Amino acid sequence: MLVPFKKARVSIKEFTEKLSTDGFRNIFNNIDQLSIKKGVDTMGLDKFINQCAYIAAGTGAIAGTGGVLTMIVGMPVDFVNLITQQFRVTMAIMYYNKGSYRIGFDDFMSLVATSFKIEAGVAVSKTMMESIAEKLLLAFGVRTAERLIPVVGAVIGGTTNYIFVKRMAEKVKELYPDPKKIIKID
Repeated sequence: MLVPFKKARVSIKEFTEKLSTDGFRNIFNNIDQLSIKKGVDTMGLDKFINQCAYIAAGTGAIAGTGGVLTMIVGMPVDFVNLITQQFRVTMAIMYYNKGSYRIGFDDFMSLVATSFKIEAGVAVSKTMMESIAEKLLLAFGVRTAERLIPVVGAVIGGTTNYIFVKRMAEKVKELYPDPKKIIKID
């Protein structure tokens, strides 16, 4: 049986354009920032980051469990969830360091761009968001082939999602000094 990969495949350029145009904003707008504040206040920042990493690992494992067919259906869901969890982690770190849970989209995307080492100008540009989408797709696509083997795919999918969220959290944390380490001079 031949799987029609050409029909299932979308050009990376087209996908990054769609993701950068409306996708990031839709994901951002659907995240409840108050629940992130409550989560950080209740669990603490590191436990909140771990929770997000475990959620990302869960969809990564599910997407890699069943081989080719599960991968084709599960990959888009896994990718959106991975972005969502990374956005939640970034918002949590911003809240923890700034003290305000209300974050604007442009400020948020500038921080995301900086954490991906993409030059962020004064305004959030389409090119900048396309660069973010391309970097996310490249990081996500590297492990796609390994997911073709069901058990190995589940382990790889879950582990790489978990590690990705944790590493990105560390990069974002580096951009903000720990508020407890700041010494006020009167």
